[in-house]
Amino acid sequence: MKNFCLLLACLCVCSVFSCYAQSIMPGKEWKDTDGNPINAHGGGVLYHDGTYYWYGEYKGEHTYRSPGVDWDCYRTEAGGVSCYSSKDLYNWKFEGIVLEPDTLNPHSDIHPSMVIERPKVIYNDETGKFVMWMHIDSYNYWKAAAGVAVSDSPTGKFTYLRSMHPNGQISRDMTLFKDDDGKAYHIYSSEGNATLYISLLTDDYLDHSGTYTRNFPNKFREAPAIFKRNGKYYMVTSGCTGWDPNEAEYAVAESILGPWKAVENPCRGKDADKTFYGQSTFILPVNGKKDGYIMMFDKWNKTNLIDSRYIWLPIVFEGENLTIPWMETWNLDNIGCRFVGENRK
Repeated sequence: MKNFCLLLACLCVCSVFSCYAQSIMPGKEWKDTDGNPINAHGGGVLYHDGTYYWYGEYKGEHTYRSPGVDWDCYRTEAGGVSCYSSKDLYNWKFEGIVLEPDTLNPHSDIHPSMVIERPKVIYNDETGKFVMWMHIDSYNYWKAAAGVAVSDSPTGKFTYLRSMHPNGQISRDMTLFKDDDGKAYHIYSSEGNATLYISLLTDDYLDHSGTYTRNFPNKFREAPAIFKRNGKYYMVTSGCTGWDPNEAEYAVAESILGPWKAVENPCRGKDADKTFYGQSTFILPVNGKKDGYIMMFDKWNKTNLIDSRYIWLPIVFEGENLTIPWMETWNLDNIGCRFVGENRK
């Protein structure tokens, strides 16, 4: 009887641990540690004190097309910004809605009738605050503004401060980048999505300093994702085709403010010309892994946005050039290495 109980206990432990993920499967349904699909779209990841925090758009269950809008303007009610935490990048715990929508004031930037997209969070070492920037828009995407919120904790609650048109221009798809010297930058599509702006934030990260550059004018690049390696800056962007996929492009610069030189489509493998049916959102440096960077894409399902999936793939370097090969499944054991044929599927 004693041996039977020991065997039963071992089986239970094995069963529990078998529920935990040990690999990443791009484009497949990804569930949190409670067994629910992760709802963090257009997101970014902050690494802080040994934990990764994934922030994203919390999509409602009902997808509809905004009335009176010419393009395929599918959306859900703005559900705020969600947060998930992880120690291993495979298994994510739902921390809740860290920026809640304002359901009482119909004129609020973050009322459910508005648009809250592409939230990114960085930590300010001087103020001890966690700062979130996001794309704020009206139901028909005419407002085209940037919003900012702040919190004392990575899991919130974040306090929404205001929206603005940074540097006197509209702002849509965006990301944040914190450099080695602690300076932070807001990178966003502007001028009717024709040009990407890179704007230095103030020391508290809550406003724009007035220093900025215009990049890729009239090239219509959006969905910027950026990282730094060996003193060089790399940026991946998409074209502007609404919810539909297109070909990615990466660019390189010696300075964060440019000039930037466009290189080529970094994607390799099946459907590389359509970015594997995804769109760039963030590039995640893996802590403790030399040359360990994860390219994060959203695989949008425009008619059922809550079921949009996540495509995470390792970035591969050959000298200063980068590629993003398609892989059906992979894990962190070989990130930062050059993948050989048998690893790709």
